[in-house]
Parts: sequence; C-alpha cells; structure tokens
Amino acid sequence: MPDISQLTFQDPVTRYPVITPPKQDQPEPGLDAELIPRTDRGEDSYVGTGRLQGRKALITGADSGIGAATAIAFAREGADVALSYLPEEQQDAQDVAELIERAGRRVIALPGDVADPEFCRRVVEDARNGLEGLDALVNNAGRQIFSESIEDISDEQLIGTFEVNILAQFRISRAAAPVLPPGSTIVNTTSIEAYQPNPTLLDYASTKGAINTFTKGLAQQLAPRGIRVNAVAPGPIWTPLQVSQGQPKEKLPNFGKNTPLGRAGQPTEVAPAYVFLTSSESSYVIGETLNVNGGRPTP
Repeated sequence: MPDISQLTFQDPVTRYPVITPPKQDQPEPGLDAELIPRTDRGEDSYVGTGRLQGRKALITGADSGIGAATAIAFAREGADVALSYLPEEQQDAQDVAELIERAGRRVIALPGDVADPEFCRRVVEDARNGLEGLDALVNNAGRQIFSESIEDISDEQLIGTFEVNILAQFRISRAAAPVLPPGSTIVNTTSIEAYQPNPTLLDYASTKGAINTFTKGLAQQLAPRGIRVNAVAPGPIWTPLQVSQGQPKEKLPNFGKNTPLGRAGQPTEVAPAYVFLTSSESSYVIGETLNVNGGRPTP
C-alpha cells in the first residue's frame, strides 16, 4: 500500500489508465471477478485516516464496483460494515469481506434481493443486530439495462428497474429511519443520467431523477432528527453494470472517453465522496448531490 505522501499530489488525467474494454458480455448482475479489465476498488491504494472510526454502516450493492469500493474505504476509515448483495454475487462479496476483515473491522454478509420488500425491511434489522447498532446507510444497489426504444422496454424490465433503483431506497430508508440515532447519515446513489439522460437508458435515467428528488425531500424531513441525507451522482464509472446489459457491446471500447479527463472513472475514485458525506466533516451538508463524473457539466 502506498505512503499517504504519494497520494497528495497527482494529475487526475494520468492517475488511472485510459481503458479500452473489449466487447464482452455477462449475465445480470455481473461480477467484478470476470470483468476485463478489472476495476480498481482501492484494495491496493485506499489509505484511511480514521474519519469513520466506530461507525456502523449498511451498504447495498456492496459486492462490486462503487459499492465494493465504498465498503473497503469505510472499513479502512474505521467503520464496521454490513454488505448487502444478490446471492449470485457471493464470489465478489467474499472478496470484499476478506478485505474488510484485513482492515481489522467487523463485516456482516447479507445476501438477498432488494427488489423484495420484505428483504428491504429485514436487511436493516439484520445489519443492526449483526453490527450491534446502525448509524450509516448507503443505498447503492442498481439495475441498468439499455434499450434502443421505449417500445423495447417491457413491463417486467420497467418494474424491475424501479423496484431496485428507487423503491428499494425508499423501503430501506423507511425501515432504517426509526432506528438511526442523531448523527447518522444516509447516502443515496443517483447518476449523471439524472441530468444528462441517455435515450437508451430511459427507465434507468428516470429512476435516477427520482432518487435526486427523494434525497432532497427525505433530507428535509430527517434533518430535525439529526440524520443527514445526501446523494452521490457518479458516471461514467467502470463497473460490471456496464457489461451486464448496461451498455451496447460495441460502445464498451470507448466507455468514458468523452469526459474532459478523457477516461472512465474507477470505483475507488467515487468512494471518497461517500466517506465525506458520511463523516462528521460534512455536518452542514444536507440534501445535496455530489457529482463525481470526470468533469461533465451538470445543472
């Protein structure tokens, strides 16, 4: 692991390589272990400074990509972590769990589907019991399937995308709100698609716009209780989401090259945003969406 001094001054253009992913395909939900090239989740680079010491966090979609990078960062910042993920993602989740244990923190594995309303309730209860408390929630699980036309979006796809992306965030936050003590945080994952919707991601982009509104409304409701709610809007970040029907295969080699930095982002570049919004350093930040997108302008 590098010394902290090696991380304090770096050119963002060259800090991570420009990737040209080959055309590839994975069934939903996709695995980091099979992604080419592999993502950088900070396993060899993220250095914690104790900003989340003693915190107890539940992270959904924590097996790969942004969720995995956030779980690793939280552990190295001193937090115990409950990992929520689909049972099919066990291979990736086990890898993340081992990294958290190596950081000396407690980890709880909670496989299940956030599209199931009962699991949304139970995952909060299980995380709180397993961690002996809960004071941080990261709603990160997501589903993205490209479709050339609105006529191609079936009811099954439409409902499935809304169930995972926005209804699960609502349900899990609803279950968590009564048990989160003052000083707790909720951080939701939205997307650049909320501001610059790709016409081939119509249902996905619609959910991300809803997450922005949900975040701002919930933040106002919970702020008097001392619970802060914010969001992170990533994109374009290289994750298994892109190869499991998230992008047309012919577009993968150029993924992320249209940003001012000229490259796709890595999950470890997004994780510090979740750390900041969860830490007490952001105590006066409420109802905001932090964009992490390589410089693409948003309203």
